[in-house]
Amino acid sequence: MKKHLFLFTILIFSKALVNEVRASLQYPVVVSTWPFLDAVRAAWNAVDGGFSAVDAVVEGCSACEKLRCDGTVGPGGSPDENGETTLDAMVMDGVTMEVGAVAAMRYVPEGIKAAKLVLEYTKHTMLVGDQASAFAISMGLQGPTNLSSVESIEKWTKWKDNSCQPNFRKNVIPRDSCGPFHPNGPSIRRCLMDNELRPNEFGSVTVNVGLHSHDTISMAVIDQIGQVAVGTSTNGATFKIPGRVGDGPIAGSSAYADAEVGACGATGDGDIMMRFLPCYQAVENMRLGMEPKLAAKDAISRIARKYPNFIGALFAVNRNGTHAGACHGWTFQYSVRNPGMNDVEVFTVHPQ
Repeated sequence: MKKHLFLFTILIFSKALVNEVRASLQYPVVVSTWPFLDAVRAAWNAVDGGFSAVDAVVEGCSACEKLRCDGTVGPGGSPDENGETTLDAMVMDGVTMEVGAVAAMRYVPEGIKAAKLVLEYTKHTMLVGDQASAFAISMGLQGPTNLSSVESIEKWTKWKDNSCQPNFRKNVIPRDSCGPFHPNGPSIRRCLMDNELRPNEFGSVTVNVGLHSHDTISMAVIDQIGQVAVGTSTNGATFKIPGRVGDGPIAGSSAYADAEVGACGATGDGDIMMRFLPCYQAVENMRLGMEPKLAAKDAISRIARKYPNFIGALFAVNRNGTHAGACHGWTFQYSVRNPGMNDVEVFTVHPQ
């Protein structure tokens, strides 16, 4: 009897010690751009239940795709110039440094799962366009299916009725029509992203950055044994030129992970941000000893010095679970769940 009591006491003590270590290290932890609460809960439920960091990231981003978070993730949103919705997604394993990504993918609604298939079943890093779609379908994902929705088609129709203004063209003619376009003409008004400058009834353009005017979900997960992974999913910039690939599937730009250091996720004007690889920079800053807050701020500042009018943000989380965010041109929010929280908590970051 005493032996059983002794073993029971040791078992209880061991569990308590494990829980104490987990709490002190803040494992597991989930961090995501924006108040995508259900997506973070899905990732948390997965990682808290023993899933790996990679699998938990996929669960979280997949939930956002199914929910069509703010119309900017998954099918049914952000039509391009032809009225079609396409997807970009990426998964990165911070232990092996392997990356799987898809870009400008048509006909397949599960971008993050397609990216994971590239990670797991190929020696490549990225597949694009119709070939990415064919690969995903051949590996068992749903498709081909129309990724447009009633809402996305209505949005595109209004844009066409306004002579396809504003758009992403520059230095082309004709000035105020839907093309075809030719080079060497006068510049037309350039629309940035739907999350940066929103058309006011498709006439004047006004700044309108808020909860429902942003884009990519970028998520980082540290699992119960300290492994780190990141993932992203987006349907890209509204009215983008067909074939455009943003920062979403680019490792180091929209997200980056290294289990020895930590992780980063970014959101904003991907066409500008991908030129600087801000998440790679933030992780390298932490490797050099910077705390997440300073690491994130430095990465954003590097972009702002060259493009003072750009709009973007990122979060950084180190391998111990300490997190922070930085932004420029808008107010940024990111979501966190760790063992010290009863539910997802949202953190607000103001422009620096």
